[in-house]
Amino acid sequence: MTAAAGATSVAHVRDPREAVQLHRWDVTPAEARTLQLELRGRLELRDRVGRIRRVAGADVAFDTSRKPAQAIAAVVLFAYPGWEELERWVARRPLEFPYVPGLLSFREIPAILAALEGLGETPDMIFCDGQGYAHPRRFGLASHLGVLLDVPTIGCAKSRLIGANREPGARAGAWTPLVDSGERIGAVVRTRAGARPLYISCGHRVSLERAIALTLEACDGPRVPLPTRRADRCVAEAKRERGASAAG
Repeated sequence: MTAAAGATSVAHVRDPREAVQLHRWDVTPAEARTLQLELRGRLELRDRVGRIRRVAGADVAFDTSRKPAQAIAAVVLFAYPGWEELERWVARRPLEFPYVPGLLSFREIPAILAALEGLGETPDMIFCDGQGYAHPRRFGLASHLGVLLDVPTIGCAKSRLIGANREPGARAGAWTPLVDSGERIGAVVRTRAGARPLYISCGHRVSLERAIALTLEACDGPRVPLPTRRADRCVAEAKRERGASAAG
C-alpha cells in the first residue's frame, strides 16, 4: 500500500493514541508487506537513546476460544536502573489480521498500543518479545513499534525467523552474529550459561551492541530478560483469568 492508496503520512510520535492512526491497520497481507518497506526508511540502527529512566516489556498472547478471537497485550513498566516494577497494563483487541509469517506486527501492535495507552508514564525504551531488524524485510515487530512511537526498542526473540549463525559459547554473555545474505542482522546471545540462546536484534534507535548489553543487563538469572518475561507472565495470567471467567 502506498500513500496514494489511502495510507496517512507517518510522523514520529510518542503518544500511542496517535500512533494507532498513523497508517491503516485493515490492510491485506500484500499491502502490509509494502507498508513495511515504506516504513523501513525511517528505521534508525544507531544509538539515539538519551537518558533511560523507564523501561517496558511488551508481549502478546492470542485467545482463539472467544468469538471474535482476541489479541491480549501486556506492557510492564520498570524503573531503570534497579528494575523495580512500577505498573502494568493489559489490553484486549479483536484479532483482525490473519497469521502470516513476517507480518506478526499487524496482529499484535494494535493491542500493544492500547496497553501502552493505559500506562501512567511513557517508556524510554521497550523490550519486545519478537524480531526487530532480523526479519525478511528488516522490519519486524520491534522495529515497527519503535518507528510508530519514535521510541528505542529491542527485538528479543526466543527462536530464529531467518538467517544463519554459529553456536555461541556456553558461558553467559557469549554471542555470535546472525547473518542473512551476507548482512549481520542480529546476534545469537547466550543469556544464561548452558541455556538455549536468544535472538537479539535492533528495533529502532538502538545499536546491536547496545541491544546485546541491555538484554544481558536485564537478565537477572532466567534465560529471558525481566521485562519480556514479566509481560509474558502477565498475558498468560490474563488469558487464564478470562478462560476461568467464561467457564464459570
